[in-house]
Amino acid sequence: MERLTSAPSRDTSSLADALSVRELEVLRLLAEGHTIKSIAAQLDRTEASINERLRDARRKTGVGSSRELARQLVAQKIWDKNPDLAMTSLPAEGSVQPASRGLPGPKGTIAMLIAMPLIAAGSLLMAADAPFNAARPHTAQTAAAARTSPLVGRWALDTAGVPAEERPRAVTISFSVAPDQRWTTHVEIVNPDGGTLHAESTAALDAAPVPVSGNMGFIDSGSLRQPAPGTLVMTLGKDGAPVSTRVYTVSRDRKSMTETIIWAGSSMPKLETNTFRRIG
Repeated sequence: MERLTSAPSRDTSSLADALSVRELEVLRLLAEGHTIKSIAAQLDRTEASINERLRDARRKTGVGSSRELARQLVAQKIWDKNPDLAMTSLPAEGSVQPASRGLPGPKGTIAMLIAMPLIAAGSLLMAADAPFNAARPHTAQTAAAARTSPLVGRWALDTAGVPAEERPRAVTISFSVAPDQRWTTHVEIVNPDGGTLHAESTAALDAAPVPVSGNMGFIDSGSLRQPAPGTLVMTLGKDGAPVSTRVYTVSRDRKSMTETIIWAGSSMPKLETNTFRRIG
């Protein structure tokens, strides 16, 4: 596992100058929350190829951690200065065909999700755009579902299911419901180096986007829908565009929860999963 340590002081603009367009594209996706696996899927490459690009980038810049390098580039707003990097995926190596275009998703440092049949993926992709087009009315049925939902409580990620090179120290998610049926979601990620990421939002179950506070810069809005008491659909966005849709489902014994993520913009999405255990 690479150590997430800060690099020696250096002019950040020169970091971008030292990197190729391919390396910058991989670092952009890493900065916006993708894992090595999802970056490989997004760019239609192998995970080994992605790791090689990151190693080259670290060697060229002298920054000891890929995520620290990505963080420094974000701080310098490299993507804003190079709009093509923010919107265009590179072709697979050895291929002359353009890769599919799409927005990356947010996970901060982690991918959290559950296996679902591909037939469900189409529904999730359509759901991803809905909150950014029109809000749905908050019905009496959704209020009743919120009151009885087994999702309410605190959940801890089963980190054993995360690849070792991406494994955090801990991830917790908590859901609570106010008397007015607005849901508050709080997420905290403890990285391998002890650094923390956190995000919080409060939303009704009407698919209307609300602001997300915290230090996860790859998202700024979220919305919620609840098709059933034990299922919650969350869409996360950035700058008015959907980033990912996440589906949380509680087991029958209410002791575990799976989270399924589908990234916006993928023509044939690869679903990612993680399992959470109830801790409160």
